[in-house]
Amino acid sequence: MALFGSVSGKELDQFAKGLAQDIAKRYPPTMDTGSTERKLSQKRLTVILEDAFNKAVTFKNRHKLGVYKKARLSNTFRWELTELGYSEKFIEVATEGLVVYISRKG
Repeated sequence: MALFGSVSGKELDQFAKGLAQDIAKRYPPTMDTGSTERKLSQKRLTVILEDAFNKAVTFKNRHKLGVYKKARLSNTFRWELTELGYSEKFIEVATEGLVVYISRKG
């Protein structure tokens, strides 16, 4: 089992930040924190998150991410969501989902 993947740390960080920013475009932090009147259905939010997670799985498979790089990906993703202003609950759910998806075999 590889500990390190074939992608550089900088590329990995850019991907993770881009993933969080893609979510922010479709589900802005203001919707999460209740700062806006607009609400999103649970189903729509699930689709948005699953789209992002599937992109991460594709990235993981293309770059053969090892244990260390998977951890770095999820941590960078978490910090970017925090910087964007999401609630701690949303950050926890989104990061946990990401970890589950990229940890699956296959």
